[in-house]
This record gives sequence, C-alpha cells and structure tokens, in this order.
Amino acid sequence: MPDAEFRARLLDCLYDGVYFVDRDRKIAYWNRGAEELTGYKAEEVVGTHCHDDLLMHIDGTGRHLCKSGCPLVDAITRGCRLEHELTLRHKSGHRVPLRVRVAPIRNEQGEIIGAVEVFSDVTHLKAMERRAGEMENLAFRDVLTSLPNRRFSSLKVEQALDEVRQFGRQYGLMMVDVDHFKQVNDQWGHLTGDEVLRVAALMLTETVRPPDIVGRWGGEEFLILVADVTPESLLNLANRCRKFVSDRPVLVPGASIRLTISAGATLLHAGDTAEAVVQRADLLMYQSKSRGRDQVQFG
Repeated sequence: MPDAEFRARLLDCLYDGVYFVDRDRKIAYWNRGAEELTGYKAEEVVGTHCHDDLLMHIDGTGRHLCKSGCPLVDAITRGCRLEHELTLRHKSGHRVPLRVRVAPIRNEQGEIIGAVEVFSDVTHLKAMERRAGEMENLAFRDVLTSLPNRRFSSLKVEQALDEVRQFGRQYGLMMVDVDHFKQVNDQWGHLTGDEVLRVAALMLTETVRPPDIVGRWGGEEFLILVADVTPESLLNLANRCRKFVSDRPVLVPGASIRLTISAGATLLHAGDTAEAVVQRADLLMYQSKSRGRDQVQFG
C-alpha cells in the first residue's frame, strides 16, 4: 500500500488542482496543480479555511460560493458528489474559469471527516464554446440583414410543425415580398437596394412580437413564423406589417423611397410538411402580387 508521501507526490503530478478540507473547512492539503492554477503556494493556503474567501469562488449567477452555497459544505453535510462550473480569483487578480468536482472523505467507520475538491482550468474549452457559437451564428444568420437565414427559418418551421402535431399549438406562416424591388436596384443601384432590404427587415421585425421569427428567405423575400394565432389574428398581423412598411419611406441619399409589400398568410396543419406550407404561403403571396401588390392573401 503506497504511503502518504508517495500519494502526495502522485497528486502533485496532476495538472488538476486538488485540495482537502476537514469538517471545519480547514485546508489540510494543497497540491502543485492547485498552486499553478491559483498562484498561491501550499504554505500560503494550508491551515487557512476555504470560507476565508481567498479565491473568491463565483458561480454563473454572480453568487460568492465561499460565503454561501459552498460545494464542499454540500459534500460534507449531504455526503454527495457534486460538479460545478465557476470562476476563482487568481493571486495576480484575474479570474480563471473552472470545472469543480467535490466529494466527501470518509474514515474507516464510514463517517464523513472532510471533503476533497478537484478543479480544472476550462479557459480553452470556454474559448472553443464561444468560437463554436460564433460559427453557428454565421451558419444561421443572413449577412446583409442580420436576420435568420433560410436554413434556420426552415428548421424553425419544422419545429413548429412538431408542436402542431404533438400539442395542437397553432402557428401561422407568412411569405412577404418587397414590391418592385428590381426597379429600386435599376434606378438607385445595388447599394441602395441593400439598404432597402435592411430597412424592410427592421420594419418587419419591429412589427411582430419578440418570440416570432422573421427570416430572410432569399432575394427580397422574407418568411415570418408566428405562434399562438387564429386566422383573424394572423391576417391582422399581415396587414399590420403591410401598412407599417408602406407608411414609412426609406430615406437614402438624394431620395425618399416608398416601399410596399405583398404577403401570403396561412396556418400550419398537422398534415403539412415544411415544404408544403411554405409553398402554400408563397403561392398566396404571388396571388397578392398578381392582383395589384400591396395586399395580403390568406388561405
């Protein structure tokens, strides 16, 4: 059986920080990994108490765990293993994100005599998570308007259909097209056309409720997905979008451009596919255009 000195040397080989506390939360052991991750040498820490708040452990809600909600206290009083993500204050002053695992320590009679904490620096993992989030955002975001793109909008329609089938939740879908957009590009140029699309996107977003989805479907066409609607409320929303756009001219250098939109609105049904419901709304939108534009067709 390895002796205590050998076990201590073994723990010093770990990259993770490891320390033990007794039932009074007095620190009895502090390994080399803990020294490297915190900046504090063992002689500075051993004999102090973790509730002295030397490391200022803070969780994701901003709570100071050394004063309230200490995982080591839970391990000692409840006898359970726990895992947390938090940050500590390094001796130099900066904060270090950690993954912390704690467990009770028992004697030969099974009595809890303290607890052990093992903590790992997750700075690189957090950076990778942020980068993954940025890449996901780029994959689902339209560069010009910053709206959700066609791929993301399609996924949301699929999710909405699942909720219609499973829970009977009522969703509505609108396809919206900016009228005479080719004329804007031809007369004022593509830079102005891009600005018109950005403004149209903003106006549509401002008209719907925050949980609703406004996505750029392609070109000058937008998809709007709204939850918890009736045929009447969906038609009212479509007309509100139409009026909001037509009442607010787009100001560009040297011109004030009045926009109108044509829209097709429909409810999602349990038997629909995402492709079918989008096609239905699209056909209704083209009916609006063929009947003079600046109007809404519902079906």
